[in-house]
Amino acid sequence: MTRQIVPSKIRSSSPYHEPWALTAQERQVFRDTAQRSRAAKLAAIRGDGPPPIHAVNVPLLDPCDLMPLLDPGRYRSLSLFSGGGGLDLGFWRAGFRHVASYEIMDAAAATLAKAHPEWTVFGGDAGDVRQVDWRRYRGEIDVVHGGPPCQPFSAAGRQRGAQDDRDMWPEFVRAVSEIAPSAFVGENVPALASAKFADYVRNSIVAPLERSYAIQVVVLKAHDFGVPQVRQRVFFVGFRSEQHATRWRRPAGSKLATGARRALGLPDIGYDSLSPTIRSTLTGPRHTTSILSSVSAMRRFERLQIWPNGVAPTREQAHRFVAPNGHFRLSVPDVAIIQGFPDDWPLVGATYMALGQLGNAVPPPMAYAVARSVAQALADR
Repeated sequence: MTRQIVPSKIRSSSPYHEPWALTAQERQVFRDTAQRSRAAKLAAIRGDGPPPIHAVNVPLLDPCDLMPLLDPGRYRSLSLFSGGGGLDLGFWRAGFRHVASYEIMDAAAATLAKAHPEWTVFGGDAGDVRQVDWRRYRGEIDVVHGGPPCQPFSAAGRQRGAQDDRDMWPEFVRAVSEIAPSAFVGENVPALASAKFADYVRNSIVAPLERSYAIQVVVLKAHDFGVPQVRQRVFFVGFRSEQHATRWRRPAGSKLATGARRALGLPDIGYDSLSPTIRSTLTGPRHTTSILSSVSAMRRFERLQIWPNGVAPTREQAHRFVAPNGHFRLSVPDVAIIQGFPDDWPLVGATYMALGQLGNAVPPPMAYAVARSVAQALADR
């Protein structure tokens, strides 16, 4: 019998959202689950929900320990597609002098400005890199870094590459070409380094820059740098000087990551492991506070006895909002630690927006390692 698909009644807030093909019965299951969750949340807020079963956790991992703050050095950095600040924070802690950040999403730009009021942050329309004449920074910047939107290359974004109008790699290339920094660092999801996008990388990233830059491409794993999460990113590192390029060494992880439960200060249950990849919550027809990325991620969280749906804004609220299966409910500060951010990083916006900034970010300790490797290559010897 042919499955009778019915359209979703929820109006999408994203022009890129592609609704699931579900029957009326399947949609009703999701609807009932959402209604039960909403009712339980309201009960927890009123204080008449089930009594808490987990203590408010005290994390054992401080991500700042993974990236010791270095004194400001001579190298100046400019950030594009800054998001919640993963690259910005990593480069700054590695001793780079922050010149400016450009981020089109207002809440993310506000996060950067709140975290570092001394930084120059361009947000909203002013942060739209498509409108900037980068020649104003020529001679003022040593390293340009940024992570163009990953959706054109990620599975969640349907991997349309150059056919996706969110593809901003041409803008990153334009900025590097106009500024002519000593080095650049671009990052994205590891799928960009796959055979599927080999022609795209060759034609849209490497070819326009290789006449001026020696470019190396590496895929790094977050847990090699102490981040308690299974997460990989591809980095494009380019140097104008062949001598600097020859000096550059791929960052080698020196911090063995703990399991997610230990990092969050949770009791020993006889099992611990890295968290699965944290996904962005800025997708779908309506905003979500679930960080699940796949069925395998759900199974990993199940073994960890961590509830990844309905992340709470604070640890106290997570403590009061008992998960239906009795597992530990995450808070935004907990997700920040899993992603390698300090748990007091002042994420601006509603819970879904805070989680979206984290899920889209480069883990700062990974960015820190890359930044140090670039600074070491540029250093006079």
